[in-house]
Amino acid sequence: MAQTYGATPAIVAEEREPGLQPSQSDESDALLGAEASARRPKRDGHGTLTSSVGNLANTIIGSGMLTFPLAMASAGIIPGIITCIFSGSVAAFGLYLLTLCATKAPHRRASFFAVAELTFPRAAVFFDAAIAVKCFGVSISYLIIVKSLMPNVVAAMYHDLSHHDPPAWAQSGRVWITILMGILFPLSFMRKIDSLRHTSYIALFSVAYLVVVVISCYFFPLEGTQAPGEIHLIHFTPNFVSTFPVQVFAYTCAQNIFPIFNEISSNTQPRMNIVIGSSIGSAALIYEIIAIFGYLTFGSKVGANIIAMYPSTSLFIAIGQLAIAILVMFSYPLQVHPCRNCLDKVFHMGHLVKTPEGEEVEDEHGGSPDMSHLKHILLTIAIVACGFSIAFFVDDLQMVLSFVGSTGSTTISFILPGLFYWKLSHTDPTASKTLSRAALALAVYGMCVFVFCLSFNIYQVVRPSQSVPH
Repeated sequence: MAQTYGATPAIVAEEREPGLQPSQSDESDALLGAEASARRPKRDGHGTLTSSVGNLANTIIGSGMLTFPLAMASAGIIPGIITCIFSGSVAAFGLYLLTLCATKAPHRRASFFAVAELTFPRAAVFFDAAIAVKCFGVSISYLIIVKSLMPNVVAAMYHDLSHHDPPAWAQSGRVWITILMGILFPLSFMRKIDSLRHTSYIALFSVAYLVVVVISCYFFPLEGTQAPGEIHLIHFTPNFVSTFPVQVFAYTCAQNIFPIFNEISSNTQPRMNIVIGSSIGSAALIYEIIAIFGYLTFGSKVGANIIAMYPSTSLFIAIGQLAIAILVMFSYPLQVHPCRNCLDKVFHMGHLVKTPEGEEVEDEHGGSPDMSHLKHILLTIAIVACGFSIAFFVDDLQMVLSFVGSTGSTTISFILPGLFYWKLSHTDPTASKTLSRAALALAVYGMCVFVFCLSFNIYQVVRPSQSVPH
């Protein structure tokens, strides 16, 4: 049976957005006195602003940024800048709505499942199942990318440093993902997303190096760089249809906003706004820099992977390719974490347990205050083993992942945030009607993007010869 978390007196967060209805905990505390809360002290998080921004930014920024110059070439510099900022702003609004909804969930136990129990309880398990599939699909795509990148990186390094061909084993992508799983496997077992902050910092340094590569190669072109094509301020081409969704989904990170909300110290709305603004803002700035300088370097001749456009004979570029592999590799655990948590909810089917005080609660890891070690280990092994097996034997899942990614990303970034907040606020006379309508508009926008991407993917399946590069 659906539980109304807002009625649980001891574990509802004290800080709320003024527009939402207060929970019954306030009435209970008023009746029972201050001792009611004192008996059950609320736990605080240990994450910092820096680690929270780092993890969320690493979740956002991925290999999709290499496609932004092509996106700019499909519309021109001015529309490219505008669509990039627009996509980031819409994604930030979705994250903002999710943090407002998180204050209605049990104290530091916010999740898509907990919020869905308050809004659409019968669909809560299905939402988590969809999110788990989406994160699992993205994690597989990361392994496939690393599998395809590493042989090229090694070949370029050998050529630049020793002028010899690398050994046969070093040219096998399967060997490399097997080796790198030795690093990723233990990282995937981290219970707290804050524990992944150091790998996120390394990944973001890799992003900074790629930015340096793109800027440097514009001002100081490498020998062998092809001459640029035409450059336009405004020039829409048919490719815009396929590149605009790339910009929309380049900001997807909603799957990790609730764990960050649960773990950051003093998770007030202003602090969460800083996390969201800093993460989305830094991602948008990086995307704009790579798009503008990449487009100015190659013009209309730019390809879907800007790094692949530069001469691979340069060690400078070879290190850049290695940076992409590092970025993607350390983004992998950030997909396993939400996938595991969502699967825990699915298998637990939303059952609640009782605390020593007799209260029913559900924490961020599932249906019990602490996910058992056995359950945590089994779920992690299942996710990593299945993902590794698929990536090991399959070289291209682009079409399948495009369906999973486009539909899943649209749902968690736009449709659910809009519907969740609208459901919680539209009947509240004290809530902001403007914000409630904007939330509903976000959900409608998400549905439109969902239909468009699904239709476009189907069209690519039916007419593959007409598909445009991503």
